[in-house]
Amino acid sequence: MQTRILAALLLGCALTGTAAAETVIVDGQVAVAPSQMPTPKRGTTMGEVEKQFGAPAERHPTVGVPPITRWDYKGFSVVFEKDRVIDSVVTAG
Repeated sequence: MQTRILAALLLGCALTGTAAAETVIVDGQVAVAPSQMPTPKRGTTMGEVEKQFGAPAERHPTVGVPPITRWDYKGFSVVFEKDRVIDSVVTAG
C-alpha cells in the first residue's frame, strides 16, 4: 500500500499541470471520461512496454525502495515498481 501511495505522489508531483482528463457531468455527478489512448497494462514488464510502444521520450531516474521508475511517452507516462508497470497515466503532452 505504501508503494502505491509513494508512486501516486511521485507521479502527481511530476505531472502537476500536465495531466489531461475529460470531465463530464452525469446526473449532477462529476465523472472522468475514459481515455481512448492505448497504454501499457498493470504487470507488463519494462521489456514488453518498450517492445510494444518503442523507446520512451524520457526515462526518469529510479527512486525509493522498492525502486520506482517513470518513463514518459508522447501522450502518456508509465510508472514501474522494479520492472513491472504499476500505473499508466494519459497526459496532455
